[in-house]
Amino acid sequence: MWKGFLYFTRGERRSVIVIVVLIILVGSGFWLIPKRVEPTQHIDEFNEQYQTFIGSLQQVEEKGKSYPSNKRYAKAKEAVLSSFDPNTTDSLSFVELGLPGWMIKNIINYRKKGGVFKKVEDFAKIYGLKEEQFLALASFIDIDTMLFASKNTTHYLIAEARRDSFPKTIKFEKGTIVDINHADTTQLKMIPGIGSAIARTIINYRTQLGGYYSINQLKEIRLQTDSLHSWFNVSPDSITQLAVNKMGVESLLKHPYLNFYQAKTIVEHRRKNGKIRGMNELKLYEEFAQTDLERLSFYLCFD
Repeated sequence: MWKGFLYFTRGERRSVIVIVVLIILVGSGFWLIPKRVEPTQHIDEFNEQYQTFIGSLQQVEEKGKSYPSNKRYAKAKEAVLSSFDPNTTDSLSFVELGLPGWMIKNIINYRKKGGVFKKVEDFAKIYGLKEEQFLALASFIDIDTMLFASKNTTHYLIAEARRDSFPKTIKFEKGTIVDINHADTTQLKMIPGIGSAIARTIINYRTQLGGYYSINQLKEIRLQTDSLHSWFNVSPDSITQLAVNKMGVESLLKHPYLNFYQAKTIVEHRRKNGKIRGMNELKLYEEFAQTDLERLSFYLCFD
């Protein structure tokens, strides 16, 4: 055979060699291609891993239940929110605010080491305090900035003298009624449970809205309204309304109850159809839900 192979021309010999090499490569390729894994195999593996993960979570949960005395597993009691100064509030008051014991210990230790909360945002830096917890407490934080001065300075002594000379805030007697749309910060602070920070928050939101039509709107700034209903009444006639037929998108957006798409819809409706004559015309647009229309009815003017 090899003798006959030598009688091939050089070109024919090269062709034969190429064919042989290709046959060898194709044959070995079947051994190199990985075996196809059925999709169900991946699903089974995932299910097995998932069940293992769930089992581990259950073990951790059971372990936590078996150690009720462990402070790290202890739940904070239900919060009763009220005005507080994080620089002077005691442990019991922090408990009333719904903070767990280990977090209260962090706050007390921070103060013992000379730490001071100079502004509301500083309280968010407490280790373990979640963002949603801080947002719920922020409007109740009332910081006495007169405590920031060093005790070794004349400024501190003057501040202390001034603070001692200030009369304590007088609180209204039970049964007193305050108009929430006309009250200033001094009057608001005379209501039990309301300090400077909460009073400012109420007035700032009143300014953004143009006035309140219901005490329940205080829930929108994270205030508990159950204890406040007996102190307030509302005069909706003093609400400042929006001239929707004259205002542009940017002006409309300043109101808390209008988003960009709603403001743009109002302006586009005016451009295409002329003056808006009432709330019924806004019902035609999906941008306005029924709840939107109900609360906006107090704030929109179509003159």
